[in-house]
Amino acid sequence: MSFDKACKTLFSFLIPLLILDIVVKYWVATSLPTFSWMHSYFPYGGIGLINGYHGIYFSMVHTTNKGAAWGILADYQDYLLMGRMVLIGCLTIFILFINKNRSLVVPFCLIITGAIGNVLDYFLYGHVIDMWNIQAWGYNFPIFNMADVYVTIGIVWLFFLFMFEKKKIKPPKDIDYSSY
Repeated sequence: MSFDKACKTLFSFLIPLLILDIVVKYWVATSLPTFSWMHSYFPYGGIGLINGYHGIYFSMVHTTNKGAAWGILADYQDYLLMGRMVLIGCLTIFILFINKNRSLVVPFCLIITGAIGNVLDYFLYGHVIDMWNIQAWGYNFPIFNMADVYVTIGIVWLFFLFMFEKKKIKPPKDIDYSSY
């Protein structure tokens, strides 16, 4: 893929998704009270979107996260920030200058966009804003945000690309197979 096409693809995905992430997080941070289990009933101080449909509860709440997924590494926020920034830089360089496989561009763009969204949160709020609360059949999933959705979709997409990639294995030409 040419540099110009890679840039167009990168920015055509990155900008609208990043704007959506920023707007939703800003609205949640300024409009909803901070999530608390003290609100012991659905939607837990947020906005109920699905109320018990076949055992699924889905609400928009306001919570903060100083760590990575599930709050891990919360005591190492600065290292986490540096790691995210290195990831953004490396993936961007890979997409723009190294990658020759067009099918990898969109999933990596999604991962970059999600990482940028969470890095921006660190600078804007001092922590990541999470908002999507899902409970299904008695299990309460960790609360997440749009950037997490982008990263997850990108990783799952890459997983399926690599799982179902048709590998063209050619035997080496300099081996004499007649003696086997």
